[in-house]
Amino acid sequence: MPTREEMAKNRFLKPIAHRFLTPELWRFTRRSVPRGVALGLFAAFIVPIGQIFLAAFLALPARANVPLSALVTFVTNPFTLPFWLIIANKTGRLVLNIDAAMGAGAGQLADDGGALARWLEVGGVTAFGFLVLAIVSAAVGYLLSSFIWRIVIARRRTKRLARMEARLDERLRERGE
Repeated sequence: MPTREEMAKNRFLKPIAHRFLTPELWRFTRRSVPRGVALGLFAAFIVPIGQIFLAAFLALPARANVPLSALVTFVTNPFTLPFWLIIANKTGRLVLNIDAAMGAGAGQLADDGGALARWLEVGGVTAFGFLVLAIVSAAVGYLLSSFIWRIVIARRRTKRLARMEARLDERLRERGE
């Protein structure tokens, strides 16, 4: 995970490095965390190379958490790529419903197109599946991280209030009340 200073020294980011150094982009707040997760997931599925830089660039105008958006892009990596290719292809086929739309006669024409036509069909379906995965995962990631953030903060607040109550009870017992 690149640090704030490493990202500022990067030659591609140098022209806008002053923006990366603003502290609000590196804080974990209830608004910046879900934005960072959503942008990271979107960048992870939409671009095969340079996902971290895309997530960082998108985080600037959205005021999202930059390190979190960069970290979430690792959902797609060289080890998980075959899995995501299969999922994207199946998602693309499901959304486009190619088999039902082609019908019986159209299938024979596609077979006559040769291997290139089949590869283009599979590639197009998979690319569309990645687009669908990018949009859906960003929306689900935003909602899920927002929900988890609220639960974590509520638990912290409950614990803090319980500690405060215990201290108050202890002080009252010391006074003899």
